[in-house]
Amino acid sequence: MSVLSTERVELLQSFKGIDYPADLRYRQLLVTGPPGAGKSTLIARLGGWSEEGYLDLAKRHWWRSEILSVRPREIHLGIPFRGLPGAVSVFDAEFLDCDPLPPIDFERIVLPPHRRYFFSVDWYRRYVFEFLLPPAELVFDRRSARARHSTHPVDVQLSLEICAAQLAVFRRLAEYLHRQGLSVYLREGTDSRPRRFVDAKPSP
Repeated sequence: MSVLSTERVELLQSFKGIDYPADLRYRQLLVTGPPGAGKSTLIARLGGWSEEGYLDLAKRHWWRSEILSVRPREIHLGIPFRGLPGAVSVFDAEFLDCDPLPPIDFERIVLPPHRRYFFSVDWYRRYVFEFLLPPAELVFDRRSARARHSTHPVDVQLSLEICAAQLAVFRRLAEYLHRQGLSVYLREGTDSRPRRFVDAKPSP
């Protein structure tokens, strides 16, 4: 499967001084990304829900989870990987101790049902996933700085290669969710412009 390119979102609006796509509603936002991406900082600036939520994408009906009832919110994603029996986060030892690191098992990701009736919930438009994906070097520097204070257990096993691998997982996951019809966009940081995937044109 070819990797999709991205383009800057041109029509914007501002929430708390942060640029967002003009067609997005404040209460749709689910902010995700690897450790050190800046999720908590972004949620604090937005005035969103301060507690982190965990969402297992391999679990049935994850889209009905109570943690999604309050938005904007920071979401840690449980992701199914090949060779691992359950979904895990990219900072869990089950993932990090694998050599090589396993790829995402996309077939085990459970997708919401499509809207069938007028009064049914349109899960594909209810949420918008914002993937924070800064450069790996920036993430590594941030996590190295906070590791010196031992404030985040996820920073114990840390290297530039690990940061790059975790970012790559989230980039692939963002593209997959987009291809499946969920609302997704990306940005490198709170002050950078949001970007959307550009769907590949069919061959003539």
